Amino acid sequence: MSETRRILILGAGGQVGTELRRSFADAGDVTAWDRNIADLSQPEGLRSLIHELRPDIILNAAAYTAVDRAESEPELAMTINGDAPRVLAEEASKLGALLVHYSTDYVFDGAKDSPWVESDPTGPLNVYGRTKLAGERAIEETGGRYLIFRTSWVYGAHGRNFLLTMLRLGRERDQLKVVDDQFGAPTSSAAIADATRAVIEKAASGDTGNSGNYHMTCGGETSWCGFAREIFARQALQTGGKSPQILPIPSSEYPVPAARPANSVLSNRKLQSAFGIALPDWRSALDATMKTLA
Repeated sequence: MSETRRILILGAGGQVGTELRRSFADAGDVTAWDRNIADLSQPEGLRSLIHELRPDIILNAAAYTAVDRAESEPELAMTINGDAPRVLAEEASKLGALLVHYSTDYVFDGAKDSPWVESDPTGPLNVYGRTKLAGERAIEETGGRYLIFRTSWVYGAHGRNFLLTMLRLGRERDQLKVVDDQFGAPTSSAAIADATRAVIEKAASGDTGNSGNYHMTCGGETSWCGFAREIFARQALQTGGKSPQILPIPSSEYPVPAARPANSVLSNRKLQSAFGIALPDWRSALDATMKTLA
C-alpha cells in the first residue's frame, strides 16, 4: 500500500478501532478520531470533518453497540448505526474514497440450521440488529466504493466485552451461569483489524468490483458457555489459579431486553473467495488475546 494514502479511523477508542490503529500504523498517513472529535450521534457534523481531511480510506469502527440499551434508545441507535453510515458513504463517494464499515450477525433471526451466507434473507430480532441493517442498506444505496464486514461475538484486550467480563466475574464468584443454546464464532478485534488490513492491501485501487457485503469472523463455532470454559481453561494454564464452575443454562433462564439469535454462525466463504483471506480459528485467536492480556 502506498504510504501517501490518507486513512481515517473512526471509533478509534473502541475495541476494533484500537486494533485498527495498531494494524494500520504503518499503512499510510493515519488519522484516528474517537467520538470526542467525530460524534456519530451528530451525523451532519461529520461532513465538514471529512471534507477537510479528504481521506482515501475511511475505516468506520464506530457504532452504538449496547444491544440491550438500544431497546430503550432506538432513535439514538438508529442515528449512530443507520444515519451516520449514510453520511459517511455520501462523503466517501464525493471523494472517491473507500468506506470500510463493520456490521453484525444480529441482522439475521438465527433460525437457520447452517452458517449464514451474505445472500440469506435478513430478519433482525432486536433494535440493534435493525439499526445495523439500516446502516448496511444506506451504504449500499449510496453507490460508492465500500466494503461491509459482518462479524460476530467481538472481544479483545480493550473495552467492554464477554472475555473481560468473564475474567472479572471469575475473580468475584465461584460459580457462573452461562447461556449454552446460542451459537456463534467468537472473533477477536485483533483478528478483525489484521484481516481488514490484508483485504485493503489486496483490493485494487479505484476498483468498485469488490464492493459488497462480506462475512468476517474467526473459524469454528461454540456457545457462550463453551467460550467461557475455554477462557478459564487458558487462564488456569497461565496462572495456575482456581477457575469458577461454569454452569450451562438456556436463554430462558437469562432474560434480557433484546432477543438474541440462536444461530449466529456466519460463512466466510465469500471473503476467502474474493480476497484469499481467512481469519484464524476462534481458539487460536483466543490464545493470542490471552497472551496479550498476560
